[in-house]
Amino acid sequence: MNEIPAFVSASVSASTCDVLVVGGGPAGSTIAALLAAQGRDVVLLEKAHHPRFHIGESLLPANVELFERLGVREQVDRIGMPKWGIEFVSPEHAHCSYIEFADAWDKSMPSAWQVRRSELDELLFRNAAARGAKTLEGCTVRDVVFDAEGATVQAELEDGARLSWRARFVVDASGRDTLLANKLRSKAKSKEHNSTALFGHFTNVERLPGKREGNISICWFPHGWFWFIPLADGTTSVGAVCWPYYLKSREKPLREFFMDTIALAPELKRRLANATLVDDAVHATGNFSYSSTHATGNRYLMLGDAFTFIDPMFSSGVYLAMHSAFDGAELVATALDQPADLPAVRKSFEAMMRKGPSEYSWFIYRVTNPTIREMFMYPANPLRVKEALLSLLAGDIFGKTPFWGRLRMFKAIYYGISLANFRRTWAGWRRHRVAIRDVGALRGETILKTDGS
Repeated sequence: MNEIPAFVSASVSASTCDVLVVGGGPAGSTIAALLAAQGRDVVLLEKAHHPRFHIGESLLPANVELFERLGVREQVDRIGMPKWGIEFVSPEHAHCSYIEFADAWDKSMPSAWQVRRSELDELLFRNAAARGAKTLEGCTVRDVVFDAEGATVQAELEDGARLSWRARFVVDASGRDTLLANKLRSKAKSKEHNSTALFGHFTNVERLPGKREGNISICWFPHGWFWFIPLADGTTSVGAVCWPYYLKSREKPLREFFMDTIALAPELKRRLANATLVDDAVHATGNFSYSSTHATGNRYLMLGDAFTFIDPMFSSGVYLAMHSAFDGAELVATALDQPADLPAVRKSFEAMMRKGPSEYSWFIYRVTNPTIREMFMYPANPLRVKEALLSLLAGDIFGKTPFWGRLRMFKAIYYGISLANFRRTWAGWRRHRVAIRDVGALRGETILKTDGS
C-alpha cells in the first residue's frame, strides 16, 4: 500500500505542477531530472516499484555523453559490464565476425556497457528525485484530459486510492504501454517488421575471452536472430527474436520450446552447454514494432517507446529514449516559456524522433537478407564504409560526424551486390514477406513470465 506523499493535495481538488511525467524508465527519469534542474515543478509517476524487471540491457557508446550530462556516468560504470564491440555469428559460416566501436569514424566513443535494466532504471529514477523531481511509485495513470490551459491527469495507487493533478504540460514516457498513443488512436503496427521474442537469463555461460567478454553477440538462426548479452554479475541475457509463424508453431511448454530454439543456433548451444536458466524462467513478448503518427501536441509529447518501438537488434532503445528526453526538455521549456516559438520546435522534434528509428530500421528490415549477412560476416572498409556503419551502430547519429555520405555508399554497395545475386536476393525478399505476416502468434503487448508451462 502506498503512503500518499506530502506533495499530493489531500483536498478534493487536484494537485498542481508544471510538468507531469508518466513513466519512470530512462526517458521519463531523464526528462524529469532535466526539467527539475531548471527549477520547474515536476511530478514523475511510475506504475511499478524500482527495482523492476525490464529487458533491453545493452547500451550504445553514444549513451556515455548523456550519462555524463546527467552526472551519473560513474554510477553506471559501477554497475555495468564494459562493451567494446559486437560479435556476429552465422550458422552458415565457419567463423565469427568481430567489430569494435573504436574503429568507427569518430574514435572518441570506443565503448559502452551492458547493464541490468532494473539497476540502471532505478539509478536514473533516484537521480531525478535528487535533482528535485517529485517521484511516486506504484501509481498508474488512468486518464489524461487536455484543455486550453493544460491537462487533468487521473491516477490510481495500488490500494485503489485516486489521485488527480492539474499540469501545464504532460510527458508520456510510459514505454510500450503507449498511454497517449492509445488514447489518441495514433498508434500503428509496423508493416515492414513483425516479430516476437523469447528470453531468459543464464549462469555458467561460456563467454568470449579477454576484452571481448562484454561484447554483445548477434547470432542468426533459421527463424530470426539471438541476442547474447553478458552482465557484470555473471549472468548472461539470451533472447530469440523470431517471426510470428515460428512461435505460433509451439506445441511444447515455453521453456522447452526456448531450449529447442537455442539448439537451432549451434554456436550458441555450445556456449550454453553447461549453463543454468535463472529461476527456471522464460519470458515472452510480442507485437514488437510500432509507431505513432505524431510525437507532440501543444500540451504533450511522447518519448522513447511511448512513441515508437523497433526491433532491438542494434541496442538503440535506451539511447533513443534518453536522447529524445534531452531534446524533449528543450521543447517543454519552449512550450511553457515561449509558446509562440513552439510550432517550429515541434516540427524539429518530430523530425528528430523519426530519424533514429528510420536509420536503424533500414538495416533491421534487411538483416536476415543474405547480402547484409555476408557484409556483416566479412566487414570491409572500402571508402571508409565500415567506419560509417560503426558510427551508426555506436549511436553517433545526431552529432556532426560526417559519415552519412559513406553510409549511403555502404547501401549502394549492398544494392549492387544484391543485383549481382538477383536470384538469391529475390528469394530472401520473398522469405521476408512471408515471415512478417501476422498469424496471431502472440497477441497483446504484455510481458509473460512462465515457469516452463
